[in-house]
Amino acid sequence: MSMPLMTGRYRPWVMSLSLCGLLLVGACKRDTIDPDAPAAEPVAALRQIARQLADNDLVGYARASVPPAQYTRLQAAWEEGHSRWPLTDLPLDGQLLPMLAALSAPDAPKRLQRSFDTQIAGQATGVRQAAHSMGLFGVQYLRNQTDYSEAERAHYSQVVDVLSRWAAAAPLTDKQRAKTTITLLTATARNAGLSTDAELQAAGMEGSLRRLGPFAKALKTALASYGLSLDAAMTDLRGELVSQEGDTAVLRIQYPLAGEQIEAQVRMTRREGHWYLARTLEETDALLKAADEAKAAMAAQAEHDAQLAAEAEAAAQVKDGASAPAKP
Repeated sequence: MSMPLMTGRYRPWVMSLSLCGLLLVGACKRDTIDPDAPAAEPVAALRQIARQLADNDLVGYARASVPPAQYTRLQAAWEEGHSRWPLTDLPLDGQLLPMLAALSAPDAPKRLQRSFDTQIAGQATGVRQAAHSMGLFGVQYLRNQTDYSEAERAHYSQVVDVLSRWAAAAPLTDKQRAKTTITLLTATARNAGLSTDAELQAAGMEGSLRRLGPFAKALKTALASYGLSLDAAMTDLRGELVSQEGDTAVLRIQYPLAGEQIEAQVRMTRREGHWYLARTLEETDALLKAADEAKAAMAAQAEHDAQLAAEAEAAAQVKDGASAPAKP
């Protein structure tokens, strides 16, 4: 049987509200983790990362996510145009700038409200069906992703299932909530002043993250008004050590999401004396390697171009000398 796809008219609204839950870190037993038990060092490191997100401190989140030396290299890679980390950690990161551009347009409040009124308001049944389809589509998509580990697919599939049920029950068609949400998000998007890659480049990594912090807060506030508290998910995250071998560890984590408990296993790596999410280190290592290769290629091309220019100049001088009239 073919899987129903989400109706196009509902996709942006439901997806933008619900997939934000994937900001959480990326199954196991059902017994509850004791919140009063002393936290192992890798657990404490993970909770610090979650705490920074809950506090809308995106610079602090970035600093806590990688070792200091790597953080400095990532800043440089941003300035050179080779990186947009940690924005690339976001779900649907390719849609961030188009979303900010749409929200910050001068006519955005009226245009988005008009779109909501004509496509979403009063369509509760259609939105519920779209949310259900989104869940089916999301889980099937994750099953086919080979770049995720089995534990990560299990984790993200839980998140998609929970968000699908939340979206189906949430008052997404409520006109007053929509008006409040549109007003809030359009104002904070305009204040951020980041809707193009050139603006991200000019602001720099830390400057961009500081300007996006209030927008992240506004987005979480909007989601909370629909019954989805990402702050609770991050502040109430609990974890325990499953295994540790040298500088690698596996944690079992639990956190609340839309009234349900998510459970997962995550890998941690110790580097330079501190613990970090293994996937984050793997991705930033690959990003920096690609940035170094791009810089080397640019340097080689510049050297090649300079050599060609020097050879051309030398050839021109020889030609000029040969064509000059002989002295009597």
